[in-house]
Amino acid sequence: MLKNFSALAFLTGLLLLGSTYIKAPGDSGEVLPKSGIVLPVTWDDLGRQMTDSGVIDREKFLALYKSRPELAGEAEKLLSGESTGRVKMTEENSPVILNLLWAFGLGNKNPILESGEMTDKKYGPASTRLGEAGGSASRFASTGGWTLARGKAMDHYSKHEFVTLTEKQQALVDSVSRNIYRPCCGNSAHFPDCNHGMAMLGLLELMAARSVSEREMYRVALVVNSYWFPDTYLTIAKYMQEKKGVSWNRVDPKEMLGADYSSGAGYRRVLQEVQPVESQGGPGCGT
Repeated sequence: MLKNFSALAFLTGLLLLGSTYIKAPGDSGEVLPKSGIVLPVTWDDLGRQMTDSGVIDREKFLALYKSRPELAGEAEKLLSGESTGRVKMTEENSPVILNLLWAFGLGNKNPILESGEMTDKKYGPASTRLGEAGGSASRFASTGGWTLARGKAMDHYSKHEFVTLTEKQQALVDSVSRNIYRPCCGNSAHFPDCNHGMAMLGLLELMAARSVSEREMYRVALVVNSYWFPDTYLTIAKYMQEKKGVSWNRVDPKEMLGADYSSGAGYRRVLQEVQPVESQGGPGCGT
């Protein structure tokens, strides 16, 4: 998502605001598990690594949650290196997890950031080994919008070896990221031009490092995307039930995350078939 070209997001917002919202039929727990989801990754001292490196400025990050004590405590724990075991994501803490994964996805060294769509010269001046202030990569919401680092976001873009993937693991991330979309734009996680895309890329890297299977990656990614875009996936679930006769617990996560449903255009197609479900909120495209 180019910082200077937010027309699509604006028009999508108008479309949604102009629609008539109705409440989700029945229990939405299948789409948004009330008990949360335990992510198949370990956090350990990753938060401390990111604050030590400067991709996260600890004080700036914690200031976001000073009015939310329950989130501030969790954020502090995840930044301090005191978090052992796996991370539990819920509807309530999804903004914290989003921002942590955003920072990780932006800062962790990865070929997708260095030679993928983010560096395509058609989006701006070409860069040399991410010099020249990062070239086109510096022009997107996922980089320009990250204001919680020490220094500039591009000082940290693909600069830190928090997690190093094998060739096989990297190939899996490359493949899966190309098929996971988000409804705020028309790009996959392989083109992480907004916070949600960068965070999803980071999550895929962490899962690959833990040898999570492709099938499990898609399952987890669908729940995570649903927490980030609850109204979207409640509506898609309604569409699948009413128009396809398929309950949410029987859908194919890979299909639901693909461009036909999860991209901006795909979701607009769904909206032509069913009335959207009442918005549940969710983390926005900024910190």
